[in-house]
Amino acid sequence: MFTKASTPLRRIFRATTVTVAAVAMVTTATACSSGGSSGGDGQIAIISKGYQHQFWKAVNKGAEESAKELGKTITFEGPDNETQVEKQVQLLQTALDRNPSAIAIAALDSAAVAPILQQAKDKGIPVVAFDSGVDSDIPVTTASTDNKAAAAEAAKRMVDLIGGKGEIGVIAHDQTSKTGVDRRDGFTEWIKANAPGVRIVDVQYGGDPAKAADLAATMMQAYPNLAGLYGTNEGAATGIVNAAQRANKPAIKIIGFDSGAAQIDAIRSGLMAGAITQNPVGIGRETVAAAVKAIKGESLPKTIDTGFYWYDKTNVDDPKIAGSLYR
Repeated sequence: MFTKASTPLRRIFRATTVTVAAVAMVTTATACSSGGSSGGDGQIAIISKGYQHQFWKAVNKGAEESAKELGKTITFEGPDNETQVEKQVQLLQTALDRNPSAIAIAALDSAAVAPILQQAKDKGIPVVAFDSGVDSDIPVTTASTDNKAAAAEAAKRMVDLIGGKGEIGVIAHDQTSKTGVDRRDGFTEWIKANAPGVRIVDVQYGGDPAKAADLAATMMQAYPNLAGLYGTNEGAATGIVNAAQRANKPAIKIIGFDSGAAQIDAIRSGLMAGAITQNPVGIGRETVAAAVKAIKGESLPKTIDTGFYWYDKTNVDDPKIAGSLYR
């Protein structure tokens, strides 16, 4: 049965061709038109958190589609992985130095990018936040999933799966991005407020599959009665699955976030109970559309909710959510 968890409408399976292009730029060759108070070079510079996960490639796809439709040129860049805060800062500064008409950013660390965003504001270049958003009032809007609401949905599902009682653990992909914080807090806060029989015994941080697997293995050894584990992104969730397989712990209920190929396969096989998926193509499309409006000086809502879905083996092949799942 298909369950819609929000308004209609991310990641171990890595792209097979991650090269230096992981920090490389993908440019959409479309007609470009300048606008807005910044003047700019007509381009919209998009800086993502990374480029190795299929999630970001899907965001890029949506951004390219929207740019083509709207007659804009985009650049799309991201560091090799989502731990490279300094690299993202460098990419953002380089993009700003090109004097684009607008900048879109999914910040790994809001504090780290804040000075550059201030520079953009001072130059009259509008900033659009996407995915994780930015803890700042500089972005004119944020196109993203309501991650706290999505994580709360994951918490509800976990409680149901473990029968309303038991010990559970959390492996979050980071504790600096708004996404990481919201997906952690949305889950833990709902459990504490609504499930008195459930105890969160540990919260660890590791978005890389190998690190997440090590953390999960340690957690399972420390808490042999663990009933469930929640991973806040593709790498964390799939790392948990790998650790549970190695430890021969099939009874542990595993819930993830995002919808890369490895997660989808784990759900189909029953190794993972289910996951929350975003709408990455939609995020890309909405980000570019918002940037174009900002360039034109049009008003925008503070947030643009791009939606989320819960999926498991009962609805993973449902055409209604196929567009939000990616490989």
